[in-house]
Amino acid sequence: MTLYDRLIKVKDDTYREFQVKLVPNIPPETILGVRTPEMRKIAKEVFGSPDREAFLNDLPHRYYEENLIHFFVISMIRDFDACVQAVDAFLPYVDCWPVSDQSTPKVFTRNHQRLLPHIRKWIASDSVYTARFGIRMLMNEFLGEDFREEYPELVASRKGEDYYLKMMIAWYFATALAKRYEETVPYFVNRRLDDWTHRKTIQKALESYRVTDAHKEYLKSLR
Repeated sequence: MTLYDRLIKVKDDTYREFQVKLVPNIPPETILGVRTPEMRKIAKEVFGSPDREAFLNDLPHRYYEENLIHFFVISMIRDFDACVQAVDAFLPYVDCWPVSDQSTPKVFTRNHQRLLPHIRKWIASDSVYTARFGIRMLMNEFLGEDFREEYPELVASRKGEDYYLKMMIAWYFATALAKRYEETVPYFVNRRLDDWTHRKTIQKALESYRVTDAHKEYLKSLR
């Protein structure tokens, strides 16, 4: 059974209608309507099969779900260099925010210092979804013990008018306000972000259960 056959077997037409509305910037005919748990099951099978490398090298894929499975497979690669190489090979083909956002390679968490130069490169990319992926990796991996005050500057300095890029910047700063409030709030006191992203970040922070009520009150005054 081919990968396409496996996807067709578990597709859900009602879910497909939802996905088509969720990802309006890609052709609807490329969306089959397969739920994430089913795709993760398939990805595990692909990862353990002798056809894994052939699948990873068969780019571009035709279907949205194939792209998601591709990134799920990459996230299971245990060798850091091989994982980064696979990420770099795939990022030019990422064409929508769910594919950019779904994968978090486990090996990254154990290799922060080796990862950071790659994150810098991804954020600086002219590709919206490569930059979005880089910002998300910085958010996921570097708002904890390895945080440095210079890291939010990497995100604040990334300019662009694309909606999906600006939403990722807002997501990063809203999360940073929850986890690193004292180091992050000056970006809003000094209005370092464009007006739309500034307001969107505060909106997301106000909706977050991780931001304290006192911090929310102050953020309201900065809108």
